Amino acid sequence: MNDGYKEEEIEQLKAECEEEEQIFVLVEDEEDMSDENEFAHFQFVGKHEGKEVIYDALLSTLSLHHSSLLYEEAETKVAKLYKDYVPFEERVEGSKVNEEAEQMIEELIEEMEDEETVKVAEFCEIDMDFEYGIGLDVALNVEEVTVEVIEKFINDFNNGTLKLDKTAYSFKHGFDED
Repeated sequence: MNDGYKEEEIEQLKAECEEEEQIFVLVEDEEDMSDENEFAHFQFVGKHEGKEVIYDALLSTLSLHHSSLLYEEAETKVAKLYKDYVPFEERVEGSKVNEEAEQMIEELIEEMEDEETVKVAEFCEIDMDFEYGIGLDVALNVEEVTVEVIEKFINDFNNGTLKLDKTAYSFKHGFDED
């Protein structure tokens, strides 16, 4: 059974929330990329089919989601051209980086930004097969992910009043800035 549905786990999370004086607890990820408050991993108690459950959420800014998609798309194109290219996610410490391929990725990203080929809209994906509770992957069109943004999201989500902006956006990231 998924522990995120167990009453004792739910009660423990509620106690942690009470201790933090918030309606959620942040999950400290080893690979925490919460640089500039563009991302947060947190858990909160909500309801599913009338029963309390733990939601495990990853919430990012729409801008961060956009830059991730740009990078993935550029990386996919470069991997087809350079057979020795190792994608960022698969690299191990000390592995050789193909500088030419990296340069091409930057150029492709710039080109895609200029042409606005990648557009994104707010989303909230629910993963019922998550290993702990119910997983949520969320991107919102906010400048940064703050306690207030997280609390508003949780309240809207739990009250069934979450309204997602379906407008497709494109962002300029300035990846080439040093």
